[in-house]
Amino acid sequence: MTALPSSLAAEHRDGIALLRLTRPAKRNAIDDAMIEGIGRFFAKLPAATRAVIVHGEGAHFCAGLDLSAVTENDATEGMLHSRAWHQAFERIEAGAVPVIAVLQGAVIGGGLELACACHIRIAEPSAYFALPEGQRGIFVGGGGAVRLPRLIGTARMIDMMLTGRTYGAAEGAAVGFAQYLVEAGTGMDKALALARHMTTLAPLTVFAVLQALPRIAETDPRTGLLMESLMAAIAAADQEAKSRLHDFLEKRAPKVVHE
Repeated sequence: MTALPSSLAAEHRDGIALLRLTRPAKRNAIDDAMIEGIGRFFAKLPAATRAVIVHGEGAHFCAGLDLSAVTENDATEGMLHSRAWHQAFERIEAGAVPVIAVLQGAVIGGGLELACACHIRIAEPSAYFALPEGQRGIFVGGGGAVRLPRLIGTARMIDMMLTGRTYGAAEGAAVGFAQYLVEAGTGMDKALALARHMTTLAPLTVFAVLQALPRIAETDPRTGLLMESLMAAIAAADQEAKSRLHDFLEKRAPKVVHE
């Protein structure tokens, strides 16, 4: 198992890795050791890992950047610091396995940027979302300027940074901060249920969703359609796909229903 700083803890359960932020006294604020540890964790996931859950210890997911880490940085140091966050979060977003974030309490600043790098976000009622950088005289530096507008729109992000507006869990889920809103104390149960389902998916399908789909969505339509056709052909030609399709056609697989 990858060695981690004291601000992080990891465990593995049947193909699911759980990464916990363990600075509850600081509302799990991210310092240099933690960001380096996050990057190292995702760079060296055990081969058997099929999904990851990221969560915070205590009442909060993450209150963002530990500001004491950057107060005295000059411009060059600030840029390199931001790029270290980019590298760590890129390993989450562009990694080989789906990553689920369980959100409660503060999900603000760099904590929101961490959540945005994950593929699925589950919010408990206590979760609230904010970008206080605008009130601190600084700017987002952990990929938020790229990822957050894709989730909630540029206009909402501008509003948050200029006015200090915050979103509660229900309103935040409605505008795109999270895909799931669950009852208090049930976020981890929901995450584990989703992760267990993801471990049953065909690896090539997971690859297509995590690697091809984001690139298709970002490219021009004609190129995207060609990429889609190529990925569809490769996926359908895979032996596991053929087996699953035969199971469905021969009524050995359940039909899709809405519960």
